Amino acid sequence: MSTLASVALVASALVVAGPQQVAETIPAVGPTGPMTHVATGLVFTEGPASDADGNLYFSDVRGNTIYKIALDGTLSKFLEDSQGCNGLMVDPAGKIIACQGGAKRVIAIDPDSKEITVLADSFEGQPFDRPNDLVLDRAGGVYFTDPGPGAVYYIDAERNVSRILSDLPRPNGVLLSPSGKTLYVLPSGAPDVLSYPIESPGKPGAKLVLCQLRQAAGAPPRGGDGLTVDSRGVLYLTQPALSSIQVVAPNGNTLGFIRVPEAPSNCAFGGPDGTTLFITARTSVYSVPMEAKGHILATAADAE
Repeated sequence: MSTLASVALVASALVVAGPQQVAETIPAVGPTGPMTHVATGLVFTEGPASDADGNLYFSDVRGNTIYKIALDGTLSKFLEDSQGCNGLMVDPAGKIIACQGGAKRVIAIDPDSKEITVLADSFEGQPFDRPNDLVLDRAGGVYFTDPGPGAVYYIDAERNVSRILSDLPRPNGVLLSPSGKTLYVLPSGAPDVLSYPIESPGKPGAKLVLCQLRQAAGAPPRGGDGLTVDSRGVLYLTQPALSSIQVVAPNGNTLGFIRVPEAPSNCAFGGPDGTTLFITARTSVYSVPMEAKGHILATAADAE
């Protein structure tokens, strides 16, 4: 990642720092080099998402802005007055799908015109509380979490909304396996990482506990925040309380930890070859080169 030469033109509060040494390398995962401080001076970063070319979008939730990091490292404001956008994902057509928490809705943003289309803003006549994170499936649907009521919802391709999970301990991060056959939910209110087989789009099966988040000694049990997945199905779970990302195999075994200078909120693969892990962490965004390659949403079936 090159330094952000144009960052001063974007916002004078943003600064760029140099690389920071990574202490641990996980076999067949990484990192393969030092962690780089991409940008700082933000308020609360979240929702990193890569497009098909490897450009990265991320939210500054409390700064009310979505930013874009281009492949040459240039940082720019993509959408101002974002109304609290949090989780983001780019669909195969290039539209940015966002949880617009402040407006209590899920939206699609045209990358060129910035035109906003509302995908859903209520369920059974009642507004959502504060949509948080989302993941797209190959059927054109959107799974998203709403931590306040402890629910996970599904918006199908015709924009019908169903509540598919309820009474969860503040569901936060949500993700599909590369095959789309497993739904993962990362609660912020409990240490269990939850897994559900997908029987058909928007139809999860019985809950399983994939693994538990590692806890700090003597601390009360804590959950996680956002997560991502690589092309082999390995999960990267952000652990704000430990200032780490817990790396977990598809069978639930913990492979190791990636330490982060600030408490991480979310992470996503990006870059030209999909092997750069971007980490949103409080006031900053970090990047680190990896051996693993991120999973990119496709319309054709992939192997698990």
